[in-house]
Amino acid sequence: MRFFPYDQPYENQREAMDRIHNSLHRGQDVLFEGACGTGKTLSSLVPALDVAREQDKTVVITTNVHQQMRQFVAEARAITREEDIRAIVFKGKSSMCHIDVGYEECQALRDNTRAVVDAERDREQLERRQRELLAESQDGDGSAADARSAVMEELESIEERLEDLEEQNVCDYYRNNLTRDTDDFFGWLFEDVRTPDEIYEYAEKQGFCGYELLKEGIEGVDLVVCNYHHLLDSTIREQFFRWLGRDPEDVIAVFDEAHNVEDAAREHATRSCSERTFDSALDELADTDDSRSEDAANVLSAFHRALVETYEDSFGFGDRESIGENWSDVPIANEDRKDDLTLEFLQRYSGRGIEDDLEAAMKLGQELDEEYEEAYREGETATRTECQTLQAAAFVSAWMNEGSAEGLYPVVSVTRDAGTDEVYGRAELYSCLPQQVTGQLFDEIYATVLMSATIQPFDVTESVLGLEDAVTMAYGLQFPEANRRTYAVETPPLFSSDRDDPAVQEEVAGTIHDAVRMTPGNTLAFFPNYGEASRYADRIAARSDRTVYVDEPGQSAEELRQQFVADDGAVLCTSLWGTLSEGVSFDADDAHTVLVVGVPYPHLDDRAEAVQEAYDVAFEGTDTGWRYAVEFPTIRKTRQALGRVIRSPEEVGVRALLDRRYSRQAKPDLGKYSVNGIFPHEEREELIDIDPEKLKFAMRNFYGDHGAYDGEPPAP
Repeated sequence: MRFFPYDQPYENQREAMDRIHNSLHRGQDVLFEGACGTGKTLSSLVPALDVAREQDKTVVITTNVHQQMRQFVAEARAITREEDIRAIVFKGKSSMCHIDVGYEECQALRDNTRAVVDAERDREQLERRQRELLAESQDGDGSAADARSAVMEELESIEERLEDLEEQNVCDYYRNNLTRDTDDFFGWLFEDVRTPDEIYEYAEKQGFCGYELLKEGIEGVDLVVCNYHHLLDSTIREQFFRWLGRDPEDVIAVFDEAHNVEDAAREHATRSCSERTFDSALDELADTDDSRSEDAANVLSAFHRALVETYEDSFGFGDRESIGENWSDVPIANEDRKDDLTLEFLQRYSGRGIEDDLEAAMKLGQELDEEYEEAYREGETATRTECQTLQAAAFVSAWMNEGSAEGLYPVVSVTRDAGTDEVYGRAELYSCLPQQVTGQLFDEIYATVLMSATIQPFDVTESVLGLEDAVTMAYGLQFPEANRRTYAVETPPLFSSDRDDPAVQEEVAGTIHDAVRMTPGNTLAFFPNYGEASRYADRIAARSDRTVYVDEPGQSAEELRQQFVADDGAVLCTSLWGTLSEGVSFDADDAHTVLVVGVPYPHLDDRAEAVQEAYDVAFEGTDTGWRYAVEFPTIRKTRQALGRVIRSPEEVGVRALLDRRYSRQAKPDLGKYSVNGIFPHEEREELIDIDPEKLKFAMRNFYGDHGAYDGEPPAP
């Protein structure tokens, strides 16, 4: 309890901390599901810090949700008030750079700057030494004169070197890191838990590079708060642990919102290369006199032409004109032979051999990249040029050598450039099996806690992420059950084929309207997609005098949330796959009722089919892919949405699922289409089946019994 910053833990929180502590002490991984009010963050963080202190480990807590990052900072600050720990909040370089340069440019600038500073220090030492020798020679020491002559020669050499170095690109911020006293910065840094924004602002005022100082100060800290990519990207992870001064087995990792790790790991393992990269690579090779450029251009141009031909051949009448600014996939995979892009490439290529040409392209690309590095370092170029040949050759090599590996799915996508109206494509090796990333990570580090409000079924999570023999624990809502109702409303199933049926729309819209009327305050309504959200927002607005807010792709979710919570009696319609379904709280009077309309299955495109097939093979089951890749993630999303309200013991609210597929009573009729059985047992037990026309009476009675209405309840 030395790391617990408050008077008493919540109910079940002490038990969770004890179990996690015992598991981590034994080096075991933990899967921890806890509903709102469980205090998941502290339940995981407190025992992790205690075990880390006992066994000389470092705790890394990570999330991909900005709201949770702020929560971690708040909890870490509270802990530092009780126990002396050093905590760092780490963010990517791109968001903390004061001069906005890329990774390669930054690396060259650091090397140049350090070289200049080292030379200046050498000059200063030599100047001091020659003054000392001058004084000694004037006192009659003959040997001092000879020594001074040698020092002067060395000093002249240093001056010449500095003249050359002064023409190179340097970073003034990093120079200040190397030349000025940074003790005050580190004193300020560890006085509290500082956010990346605070570090950026403080460093900017002092003229320092805050990111590089963070890297220097991170070694030996007790706690690091960071983003997923610091652990899921193997290259970044290796550097990150080096900055920590830790081997992987010295790290305890805590993943928040761990139901997102599957998709995040898949994203980190996926490789892609744009048609424009190939264009740039071929231009680069055309400007190169090296004899290998012809072989390199031969193989890269063949792949480039094959890429263009593949997506052009896929277009039917009007398809090209309908392409928008978002990437759209072109199916190329075949069951009985290589994919269409590979076949087109093999047909177009002619030469001494693909492997030989790719080897020439890789070696030439590496040398060009080194030349670009040197040119930037020497100040011959204002920016650090990226070698497009190297990138293109590495991708084609991976495509040919790894494209048929288990769990990788070849994809071609197209998009439209908004500026030029040009249509162009990219090739992608989509990674279907996240365990190829996460399995290695969990094997390397000491222990892991994966926590979420929706991480069940545990056996599925273990299989998908490559965990073995994890300790599992689950705690439901700890708030009074009498303060909430959870309904499975038997409106018509919103199968995609029935969504345009006027009768179905009328019944669903009427039920939503009833729920909104009976809600003493704001109502959140989640739909399978933004289109359905917009459709029913119009129907609600036509029936009601309530203000209706509509979430749309690209809109600022935080601005919309602030407008909504400032209102009273409003409705917010959004997609369950948008950013408001998790990591965003609607506390107290922000919202009282949450509706999930329909079963929000994701868009089942070729990628989703590929993931299902990969899961069927990996986990040896005919419908395992459907359950693991579609059904369970969908219900997790539904459960996340339900958790947006009822955020404290005092809150009163209704959570309603509008679709017969959620109903226990309809399960025998719907068979495999029923999703009632996918919910954890405790949550199924709370679901109350109800007819649509009775929902308004049930809600009126519930809110009335809790005195939630300001005056008389609305007429049913």
